[in-house]
Amino acid sequence: MDPRLWGVLAVLCAVLFLDGLDVSMVGVALPSIGSELGLSTTSLQWIVNGYVLGYGGLLLLGGRTADLLGRRRVFLIALGVFAVASLVGGLVSDGTLLIVTRFIKGLAAAFTAPTALSILTTTFHEGPARNRALSVFSVFGASGYSSGLILGGLLTSFGWRWTFLTPVPLAVLALIAGVLLIPRDRTRVEGGHDLVGAVTLTGGMLLAVYTVVSAPDRGWLDPLTIGSVVVAAALLAGFVVTEKKVAHPLVRLGILRIGSIVRANLSIVALFGSFLSFQFMMTLYLQDVLHWSPLKMAMGLLPIGLLVAFASPFVGRLIDRYGTPRLIISSMVSLSLGYVWFLATAGDSPNYLVTVLPTMLLLGGGFAFGFSSIMAQATDGIDDSEQGLASGLVQTSGQVGAALVLAVVTALVAGGAQSGGDFGQFHPGVNLVSGVAVVGLLLNLIPLIRHYRPKHGATT
Repeated sequence: MDPRLWGVLAVLCAVLFLDGLDVSMVGVALPSIGSELGLSTTSLQWIVNGYVLGYGGLLLLGGRTADLLGRRRVFLIALGVFAVASLVGGLVSDGTLLIVTRFIKGLAAAFTAPTALSILTTTFHEGPARNRALSVFSVFGASGYSSGLILGGLLTSFGWRWTFLTPVPLAVLALIAGVLLIPRDRTRVEGGHDLVGAVTLTGGMLLAVYTVVSAPDRGWLDPLTIGSVVVAAALLAGFVVTEKKVAHPLVRLGILRIGSIVRANLSIVALFGSFLSFQFMMTLYLQDVLHWSPLKMAMGLLPIGLLVAFASPFVGRLIDRYGTPRLIISSMVSLSLGYVWFLATAGDSPNYLVTVLPTMLLLGGGFAFGFSSIMAQATDGIDDSEQGLASGLVQTSGQVGAALVLAVVTALVAGGAQSGGDFGQFHPGVNLVSGVAVVGLLLNLIPLIRHYRPKHGATT
């Protein structure tokens, strides 16, 4: 690659680094935020899910907007909004306002994330070059996550607000570099905005996730809950009808007829849904129950990020050699074993070397193999004009799936607060994330078995 291409890749990686940094720093700070602002476990999940809801709700619109209006323009504007929301989040003193800023940051990320990925996939040709670029891209995400754990532990010791303020200068630097390095779009996709599709899809997904998050407190038979379910279903049904009739649909439904893309979208739900929920539980368990300091907890979780950072550069070569299905299966096996190992060995006072470290290594390996492989599978064979759609679709699946799994896990943790033992209240939640990972494994394993069975029979 020439220096200009390296520069473009560096800017895209810096934004992914910021995403990883922000997620892990805020995760470490959750108990401190709860203590200072008087937020319960259910309220704390909104600091995570506020971001996820904004992110997942508008990802498809973000990808389509980038295809239509220009990836460079959309990327830079959204990055500026992300910086401003980070600054405001570090200054507010009200829990509700803090959640609002997290939602706005999620909205900004809904435009930067698919745009960055579509810039990458249209800049680097499909095959070894793109796979290597995706591997480098993943390394920076893992490095951001690792750095965020350490910085989050250190900064939370001085005050949780610093975990919100630290990304601001980094985002500004990335914005300046993007203006200088990212070339202007030569061509744009012809067509118009599917505004009806955007409203029905975004409204339906947001309302569906909100219903799952709020139903445990309100009750599933509460009139408002039932009404939310009905309206969400109507909006999503309206979206499907709209996409079949409009001239320029937000989502070309034919893309969902490709089995590999459907499996990639379901796999990212299993990966993000189980991983994010497990991290949320461990943050509360290690700090609130076992009374680990923020820095000690961050160092305890650090092997995940380090393993992803060191392993991801090799994933592109492994994809070239073995293909994405086998690597995704390896990812799901590693994740499943990590959760089950924690369940089997944790008890009320887990030993770090026996329980926590092996779990972190298994989860890190699962994420390292899974993320790049799923992203590559989700965009392989897609025309450049729909790269924004494909990348937005898979990231939407991951974020909305993570929000749904986290909502259920939070309800299980809150409901198990009276359970015996220090780990008792978290046990049902870890059971759930283990099941999610196993389902992800089966979804990828069964098609592979069916693929090889006829060949084996033909040779006997």
